[in-house]
Amino acid sequence: MVEWLKNAIFYEIYPQSFLDSDGDGIGDFNGMIEKLDYIKGLGCNAIWMNPCYDSPFKDAGYDVRDYLKVAERYGTEEDLCRLFEEVHARDMHILLDLVPGHTSEEHPWFIQSSKRESNEYSGRYIWTDSWFQRAEGFPYIAGECERNGAYILNYFKCQPALNYGFLEPKESWQKPIDHPDCAATRAAMKDIMCYWLAKGCDGFRVDMADSLVKNDDEEKSGTCRVWRDIISGVQEQYPDVALVSEWNNPASAIGMAGFQMDFFLDWFGNGYNFLMRDYDDSGRDDSFFKKDSKRSILDFLDEYLPKYEAVKDKGLYCLITGNHDMIRAAYNLEERELKLAYAFLFTMPGAPFLYYGDEIGMHYQHLPCKEGGYTRTGSRTPMQWDNGINCGFSAADSKMLYLPVEQGENIPTVAGQEERADSLLHMVRDILAIRRNHAAFQDHANLEIVCASGKQRSFAYQRGSLLMMCNPSGQEEEIDLSGMAKKTWNKLYEIGTGTWREDACVLGEQSFVIFSCEPDCI
Repeated sequence: MVEWLKNAIFYEIYPQSFLDSDGDGIGDFNGMIEKLDYIKGLGCNAIWMNPCYDSPFKDAGYDVRDYLKVAERYGTEEDLCRLFEEVHARDMHILLDLVPGHTSEEHPWFIQSSKRESNEYSGRYIWTDSWFQRAEGFPYIAGECERNGAYILNYFKCQPALNYGFLEPKESWQKPIDHPDCAATRAAMKDIMCYWLAKGCDGFRVDMADSLVKNDDEEKSGTCRVWRDIISGVQEQYPDVALVSEWNNPASAIGMAGFQMDFFLDWFGNGYNFLMRDYDDSGRDDSFFKKDSKRSILDFLDEYLPKYEAVKDKGLYCLITGNHDMIRAAYNLEERELKLAYAFLFTMPGAPFLYYGDEIGMHYQHLPCKEGGYTRTGSRTPMQWDNGINCGFSAADSKMLYLPVEQGENIPTVAGQEERADSLLHMVRDILAIRRNHAAFQDHANLEIVCASGKQRSFAYQRGSLLMMCNPSGQEEEIDLSGMAKKTWNKLYEIGTGTWREDACVLGEQSFVIFSCEPDCI
């Protein structure tokens, strides 16, 4: 485990929408530098920045045209390197977003690969043997290139899949993992990672990390094999590289592939989805942290715990408030519900990830698609700093903005919540300070579920010397603690109320309480 990850608290920045420093309507590197003290003041000591590479932006930068060049909209490479330096000057760290499974169709590799004549890049992507041969079982494109073949896609039409091979090749055009063409792809990805690590970044969040090897098995053993080779090669030069996978299978990502962190992602009908975004077709939300929900915490724990237990001594299974692919949590959760959800997320094992704007409860907006965002576009709007022009995001004319800022009254802003002592922003700072200052939260293998059942909404869990209890419901509930060892518990933090009665704790409606049984401050 990389040492600084033990106490890492991440802040995700969508660069287009964070802060525009030059008045062109798009966020940039210098805008991020201006707000580093704000991020650190929140309690975050690490940043994950969404892709900043040269791109035609058909998928918001996840269609990379040049991995070794920054997009002009954000500034220069010198600006990015200064961002690295300013982050490190504050004893913080920063991850870039790596997109290893595909490039843009405008990438020079693909342009060369699509030529009729064989060349160094002919095998960099996955092509069938002729223009009329279908890539059965895969999305593919044919008829657009001079090369006699069809090529596989990794996601959108603009994203041809890089060639890492097939676990079990079944056609003549399918290469095994150890084929020289696949080895060349792995070597190229190692070179890209080392290039940016040499410039000063601390690691990578890896997009679609499980998508590399085709026809892989359920455990993704082929993709894990590829990652072990890539990661070990990079670690030979940069042993402290930090890597978090977009995978949602820590047994594979951490246990087999070699990542230090994996995300618990919001997939429809899974444990995370039940926590905060359990919408039905009518838009009704029955997620656990809704005051009137009927769910118990078991809907989350039944999926989370086996995955956590499988890797708790090997790496970090990380929880997120949201990200650029998800509807914002404030879409259906009120401020009190958000407070309880964040208190829970920020006191669980793994490195927590806070999506920009979630700390003030930024709203989801229903907007037309922008750069391949579709329904995700409404979660990518400009950060709302104050009540000034464009909510303090940009001095540009509103028509020039990357996306429109929210309109109307009572718009959440950083400035507005600074003035309110009971705001969500202050609550986030308080709970992150507690996490940062207590050793029990740095031991990621010490989670014990004290009380959780389908009979009541309240639950309790312990992390070393700290005991957390939560009641998201609209009525008082009592948690039976008679099975716990007798200790003296002192209240450390509370939202709402928590009162001890003999061998039980009575929690007021919508309450979250932290108790400590001994001093353990760092």
